[in-house]
This record gives sequence, C-alpha cells and structure tokens, in this order.
Amino acid sequence: MQLPKTFHFGEDHLTAGIALGIADGSIKEVVTDHCFEKIKASSLRVQNIVAKGDTVYGINTGFGPLCNTKISKEDTRILQSNILQSHSVGVGQPIDQKLSKLMLILKIHALSKGFSGIAVATIQRMLWHLENDAIPVVPSQGSVGASGDLAPLSHLFLPLIGLGKVDHEGKTITTDELFKKTGLKPLELGPKEGLALINGTQFIAAHAVLVVQKLQYALRHADVIGAMMLEGLQGSMKPFHEKLHEVRPFKGNQHVAGRIRTLLQGSEILEDHIDCERVQDPYSLRCIPQVHGASRNAWLHLKELLEVELNAVTDNPVIIDDELTISGGNFHGQPLAMALDYAALAASELGNISDRRVYLALEGNSPGVPKLLMEDTGINSGYMILQYTSAALASENKSLCFPASADSIPTSLGQEDHVSMGSISGRKALNIIENVEKILAIELLTAAQAFEYRKPLKSGILLDEIHKFVRTKVSFAKSDRVFADDIEQGIEMIQKGEIIALVEQVMADKKLQWNTPHQVEFEMY
Repeated sequence: MQLPKTFHFGEDHLTAGIALGIADGSIKEVVTDHCFEKIKASSLRVQNIVAKGDTVYGINTGFGPLCNTKISKEDTRILQSNILQSHSVGVGQPIDQKLSKLMLILKIHALSKGFSGIAVATIQRMLWHLENDAIPVVPSQGSVGASGDLAPLSHLFLPLIGLGKVDHEGKTITTDELFKKTGLKPLELGPKEGLALINGTQFIAAHAVLVVQKLQYALRHADVIGAMMLEGLQGSMKPFHEKLHEVRPFKGNQHVAGRIRTLLQGSEILEDHIDCERVQDPYSLRCIPQVHGASRNAWLHLKELLEVELNAVTDNPVIIDDELTISGGNFHGQPLAMALDYAALAASELGNISDRRVYLALEGNSPGVPKLLMEDTGINSGYMILQYTSAALASENKSLCFPASADSIPTSLGQEDHVSMGSISGRKALNIIENVEKILAIELLTAAQAFEYRKPLKSGILLDEIHKFVRTKVSFAKSDRVFADDIEQGIEMIQKGEIIALVEQVMADKKLQWNTPHQVEFEMY
C-alpha cells in the first residue's frame, strides 16, 4: 500500500501519512477547479446571509458571550480582521515548524470542503504560504481546545492580514518583511472568514499526526529491541506462540507476538536453551505481546479517530446549503483529546516495561551474562547507572500521564463552559514519546551488551544484522567510559529510524515476510 504522488485538497481522503508527505514535499498538493467552485459557492452563501440581514453567529454577531451583539453590514469585514488580532494571545516557545506546516495543510483541506464560507483568494494565499515554505510562527501555549484551537490558529493566520511572523528561507522574519521581499499585500477578509480560520482542531490534530508517526516508530523499535533482550537473556519463545494468542485474540497482542516470532526465526540461541529447567520468565519478557500489544491497540484507536478528524469540517457555524446554517460544536477537541491522553499512557507504558528489561539485564541471573553486564566489576560500575536514567525518564513520564482531557476550566464568560484541553494532551504525548525514545536507546545498548555474551551462537538473521549495525556505532564495553556518548548514539539510531530501515532492507533482500495477521492496520498510517 503506497502513498499517492498527488493529493487533491477538499476531495481526497487525508491520512496522517499523506499529511506528512505533503509537509516533506514528497506528495504534491492540488486544489482542483471543481473544488474552487465549491469554495466559491459557500462564500456566496455567506454573502447572501449578510445581504438579507439574517442573524447568524460569527457572520453578523459578536463572538462567544457577545453572540447576541448584532454587527452592522458595514462592520462585518472589520469584525473578521479584529478576531484574528484579539485571539492572538499565544505564549511560550513556538511549536516546531513541521507542526505549523501540518496545521496549515489540515486547515486548507478542511476549508476546501466548501462548508466554511472562505473566499477563494484566502485559500490561494494559504496555498502560497505552503508552496513557498513561508510557515507562520505559532506559540505552543494558549489553546483550551474547545472553540477550536483559537489562539494558535489565530497566530497561524495573522500573516494573511499582514501581521505576525513567518519562518522563511531559514530565518524568522516579520510578515511585513516577507511582503517587502515578495510583493504580497494583506488580504481583506470577508464575512465569517476570520472565524472560519480560527475555529477548528488543527493544532490538536497536527500534534496527533506526529504522535501517530512517532509512537508507531517507538512501537516498532520496542518489539525489535525487546526481541534482542529476549535473546540476550535467553528468554522462552513459548509466550509468543500463535496458539496462545488465538485464545485471547487482541489485534495488538497477535501483531507483536508475530513480529517477535519473525525476528527470532532460525535462532541458534533459542535452540541452545530449548530444554532448560527455567519454567517462566519475568513479566517484562514474558508479557511483551500483552504490554506492547495494548499500546499498539491504543495507537490504532488514535489512528482511526484521527482519520475521521482529518477529513472533517470543524469550524463554526457550518454552511450546509443555501437554506441551512448550523451553529454547533464540531470545533470541540474532546474526541482527539481523550485519544491522545490514551496514546500518552500507551507510550509511557512502553517506556516503563523497557526500563524493567534494562533492570533485568543488570541482575546477572541469566546464565553467561555477568552482573551489571560487565565481567570486571568493582573497579567498574558497568551498566548500573544507565538504568538510573531510564528510571528517571520512566518516572517523569508517569507524572505527565495525568489526562489533560479530564480537566475543564470555563472560558468566554461561561459561554464555553466545558473545554477539552486537547492541545495539552497533544503536547504532553509528544514529550512522553521523546522520553520513550531515550529509554529505548538505553535498552538497545544493554540488550546489545547482553547479546554479545551469547557468541559464538547466532540469533536469527534480522537480530544478528541489527547487532552488527549497533556495533558500528557503539562498541562492546569491557570497562567504564562516558556512557552518555553511547546513549546519544542510541537515541540517534532510533530517531533516524536506522534500525527499522535495516530490518526492512534485510527482509527485502532475504525475501522474508512478517508472520502477523494485522500487518496493514498496524504498519500503515
């Protein structure tokens, strides 16, 4: 299943993978003439509402608690410019440029569906920013995730009216500087346009896109590294037997167990201890399918909900047709907020069990593997202190797991009396995943060290190749050294996806296939 080369905004089905492809330039984005006709028709409907004088929220009324304040026909345009300025109250460090670009992509797609009353010229300017990589600067804090992500979206679209800042050609510049360089002029927003721009869940959804990408990478690495640790500590393969997972058929559990079976296929290490007297392994080895699998299930849930949101209209009011305009709550971030909190917990547990395997590797209870993963201890502390770092990161993640969506503080003088806090859910989830990447890097180093003590026995071809690759970056440790340097190498291998790329390459070369029943669901987004 391959991603398309071209994506039609407002018409095609958007996924996290396609959004990321548009952001990195590997997928070309297009708005067709047919789509522009839909956009134009919706804009005309708004103009007709203004002409007739019908009272419609946000078109000719104030906002929030000012919804009963009627705005004159002459002032409807000023209203839209004012809302961008008054709602630009974000604080904190700017979000990553990739997130801002994703916000822009998601908003163009939603507005291009023709239910928002946006003008063609406004969509064309948004496309210009995307195509010319002039990406608005958006602060990270300030959204409560209810009337859409008001503050971050306001900052995202300040450049349309000549305000705010953009990242362009490697520099952060003011929009005024951008206009002087390019000859662009500020847009004059029509009725409802400002509201259409800032109502929506694109800040939350952009974070969810990155969570889907980064958590899936963490999950894939966790299976591979867990399998290497299983080999290093001579764990049993019985807990991964296909028949066991058929009688408790959670998709994630079956998928993980199948991946471990594939990774250990042909292992001499397994054969060497197949008749050993040990009855059961500790849970951190034995329950890899159940724990990693539960996190897989959480990831799948987020992916499915996110796809709905990516193809939804989330502003307000929604212009259905010539006769029907609905002021509703499609902007409320609760559907993604709860799923992101669930994904954050799933990521944290992935790091938690990884830290337990690191600790297990240090105990010296596996035949042939010395305590602290080093033979000459006393003068050397071995890998002891690496687990302090993984423990600290796992504990930090636990403190970040309080669900932001469990909280609500009324805003807008009580008009917005329940909010999702989904923007915080998204930011926390990404923080947790970054910590998990570091924990997995530490497990990778300890697993590779334990794996070394199994020589001259070989594992399956996949794990042997991974171990060889790790050793090109980090050498076997016979004595103490500055392990922070090793950890940095491990983090880099994980964040760059080098290990996953190696696995895929070896599988292609050797014509191997994953022995999993849910491959497409869990490996495609």
